[in-house]
Amino acid sequence: MTRSSVLPVDRLLAPFREFARTSASGGVLLMGAAVVALIWANSPFAETYTNVWATELSLAVGDVTVSESLLHVVNDGLMAIFFLVVGLEIKREVLVGELASRRRATLPIAAAVGGAVVPAVIFLAVAGGGAAGRGWGVPMATDIAFALGVLALLGRRAPFGLRIFVAALAIVDDLLAVLVIAVFYTAELSMPALAMAGVLLGTLVVANRIGVRRPLVYAMLGVGLWLAVFSSGIHATVAGVLLALTIPATTRLDSDAYVDHARELIADFEGRTVGGEDASTSEHHAALWELEDATERAQAPMLRIEHALHPWVSFLIVPLFALANSGVRLELDIAATVRQPITLGVILGLIIGKQVGITLGAAAVVRAGLASLPDGVRWRHIYGVAWLGGIGFTMSLFIAALAYGEGGAELDSAKIGILAASLIAGAAGFGILRAAGTEAPAEP
Repeated sequence: MTRSSVLPVDRLLAPFREFARTSASGGVLLMGAAVVALIWANSPFAETYTNVWATELSLAVGDVTVSESLLHVVNDGLMAIFFLVVGLEIKREVLVGELASRRRATLPIAAAVGGAVVPAVIFLAVAGGGAAGRGWGVPMATDIAFALGVLALLGRRAPFGLRIFVAALAIVDDLLAVLVIAVFYTAELSMPALAMAGVLLGTLVVANRIGVRRPLVYAMLGVGLWLAVFSSGIHATVAGVLLALTIPATTRLDSDAYVDHARELIADFEGRTVGGEDASTSEHHAALWELEDATERAQAPMLRIEHALHPWVSFLIVPLFALANSGVRLELDIAATVRQPITLGVILGLIIGKQVGITLGAAAVVRAGLASLPDGVRWRHIYGVAWLGGIGFTMSLFIAALAYGEGGAELDSAKIGILAASLIAGAAGFGILRAAGTEAPAEP
């Protein structure tokens, strides 16, 4: 694009585009939304915070009417899209990423399992059983947006291999969280709705197998799957992960064929210009449309959908979730609040449990010869990442709402623990990794 062709709107939007390209931007928005929620919930307008998210929204289709609060629309509806992207990321990593090779996958899987089991055990030891113990899944989660955001702030001080490890670790962590939600935080099951969900899931699998690639088909069936899962008693967001697993991951045009065909089309495109200006002929536009079609066939629907949804999830859905769920009244006696079993269990689970579990899980498989550290990564880096694992935030808030319900004192206690632990873990992890540098790896 020449200088003269740069429109004023392009110059206006340039800083925002640059912000959106950085890995830390999603985490920054997430933190900003949480801060706004806390200020709002503790301001003289705190009542409006509760009233806004309690607003009832209704959708009528014929004789069927569905009414939900705005908070439920965010948590049950929009977050299903978040889980769809999580599912696509899991599938991509298993097929072509760090989880595709058994040896490469062993390290993040072991670290994630250790980072899930130890925090849950610590929470139960502190909070005990009963109603409080239902939150044992809260400290198991890691927020990938925040963790990668902290690494992005470190710049070159964070080895590239460490970023890959953190991404794979967080994805395995998300998979474990989804399994926990589906198995342990499910209400009474409706077998007819569950059977309908099974039929729709089977239809999606068949569509994949026979070569259906139109996103609209998967979107329509996916909405039906969401409704069936929602009615079944299983949390509706699980439908997002199930849908992701059925979306095609193969291309219809291999790379070499695409390059050859694209060169022919571009040459045809260049041959239809007059004096440097595009000639608006039907042949000219046909070449562009054919190039667009070839580009689509050279991309897997899985990757196209993930690429299209990721900005909406990072910059709208997850910050909106944080705004809706982070608002909690901070009492004057913070020390007494922190001593509450649920709050203390969450804090110790995320801070102590994550660093112990992730580090020991990684060390166990490396010492057993089942895995090795990525290039440029030392054990101090792994320990720093173990601290970053204590940034539970999005998934922890989500599980807390499932465990304790809305509006109760237990949920507020869990939220305070999540926010406090995430802040401490993020700051400590950043400091440890900043001091670790990028030296060559060493044996444990």
